Amino acid sequence: MSAPEEPAAPAAPAEDEEGITWWYRWLCRLAGLLGGLSCASAGLFNCITVHPLNIAAGVWMMLNAFILFLCEAPFCCQFVEFANAVSARADKLRPWQKAFFYCGMAVFPVILSLTLTTLLGNAIAFATGVLYGLSALGKKGDAISYARMQQLQKQSNAEGLTGTLEGQVV
Repeated sequence: MSAPEEPAAPAAPAEDEEGITWWYRWLCRLAGLLGGLSCASAGLFNCITVHPLNIAAGVWMMLNAFILFLCEAPFCCQFVEFANAVSARADKLRPWQKAFFYCGMAVFPVILSLTLTTLLGNAIAFATGVLYGLSALGKKGDAISYARMQQLQKQSNAEGLTGTLEGQVV
């Protein structure tokens, strides 16, 4: 005898609880990894100078790279004991919080020392924040539902105007 077959579970949706698709999540992680690499290399290059603000900006950029690696690619920090804990904590943050954090992190070295190295080194890290910010905005609506919403709004406005005109006549 064969066991009765249970109905197959519905396929897992392509989006997680935040509404971000799997490929967009990986795009954000890849941008974070590339942003960390660009921050680290530009920060190291920025430290080879005699100007103290350039050195401070370079050190901050290398700190940004370390934080990006910890949050977005903890496998790059496998010898750091707390890497997985930091990554799990960063995954619990909402996308707008990550966007604010990453963009703020990337702007600070540029404010310290406005050079081409700091601009180019922080550009991808800033782009990571922008990607997370765009994901916080949500999905784009379709044209049909938008047209229905506009039609309902026009009808309610027209009804509201006729109601006020009738009230004035009486």
